[in-house]
Amino acid sequence: MPELSACRRAAMLFGLLATLAAPAAASAGPSAQLCAAGARSAPHEAPASLSPAIRRAFGLASDFPVGAAYYRCSGGRTLACVVGANLPCFKANKARSLPGATQYCRENPGSDFIPMVATGHDTIYEWKCVGKTARAGKQVAPLDGEGYFEENWKKVE
Repeated sequence: MPELSACRRAAMLFGLLATLAAPAAASAGPSAQLCAAGARSAPHEAPASLSPAIRRAFGLASDFPVGAAYYRCSGGRTLACVVGANLPCFKANKARSLPGATQYCRENPGSDFIPMVATGHDTIYEWKCVGKTARAGKQVAPLDGEGYFEENWKKVE
């Protein structure tokens, strides 16, 4: 067998490596492409390419409306959140004073419960009225390390 030149050996090696890497790149899927190194963690509207992975992660039988799902990158993972009844996908509200709760207590003094229509669905506390003053109680919603509702975000692949 004749001796191959260094250039020819390098070209063959490059071709072999490209062939071996192609299936891995193709199987990486859209989530890996969205959350490459340096990707921001703020929620973005999920692209259509993520729809199948989101449906699997959340056990959805059919497509969801455009704008009803978000993705974000966290620790090299792609996470998704589907907006639904009372499911906020943005950072939690940790405020211990809410204008809606204050107004509710003025109108319903002494109420032992303030509904989410007054507090908003993004609060992490139980609320009640002490007289006409709104008071935040115990934290009822666990957050992840970035301040998002932990239970609303699922890993997608």
